[in-house]
Amino acid sequence: MREIVLDTETTGFEPDQGDRIVEIGAVELFNHVPTGETYHVYINPQRDMPSGAFEVHGLSEEFLADKPVFADIAQDFLDFIGDARLVIHNASFDMKFLNAELSWLKRPRLPDEQALDTLAIARRKFPGSPASLDALCRRFGIDNSARTLHGALLDSEILAEVYLELIGGRQPDFALASGPRSAADVAAEPDWRPQPRPRPLPPRLSEMEKAAHEEFVAALGGNPVWNRVS
Repeated sequence: MREIVLDTETTGFEPDQGDRIVEIGAVELFNHVPTGETYHVYINPQRDMPSGAFEVHGLSEEFLADKPVFADIAQDFLDFIGDARLVIHNASFDMKFLNAELSWLKRPRLPDEQALDTLAIARRKFPGSPASLDALCRRFGIDNSARTLHGALLDSEILAEVYLELIGGRQPDFALASGPRSAADVAAEPDWRPQPRPRPLPPRLSEMEKAAHEEFVAALGGNPVWNRVS
């Protein structure tokens, strides 16, 4: 199974208000194993860079001025992702921007069901706990010290590690199961909790052993500890 772990950086939050994608980074997985194939591109948004966005990713108007526009990279990007599942943290945000960029070029939109949202998986598995990428790195002991600013390729590489932990570690299918489990199956599962046995286990102490123990306790006299805890 081929999956693409993907992240974007943008000029803001709303494409319908003029915000654009300025960076795409992606990492290829095959059967949950990184293949070493990546996709990375900076994009000229053909607009100014708001200070708030610059503080997040550090990509300036000057740096992006000589980079290709989205129309120039659209086909290469689509060729790279193909029909693979897209693994994205807060998928609705990135899909909103990708589909806006594609719609402006009169290209078909990416189907929402192609995306798997790791933020939703994390919130389901750890309800009430922080689910940001940094928080999940802390939970799983993943080194994100290089993440001083947001960067699409670095964040994709980190997210790939987080994703593998969310679905059960680096060998998620190594289990005594009747068949393979998909990431979607894992995402749909509630947190497992041990349940009490419907029936207590039968005693393993024989009548002879029980009688011998009672005789031993009676010989101690007084108030032995066994009588106080029985």
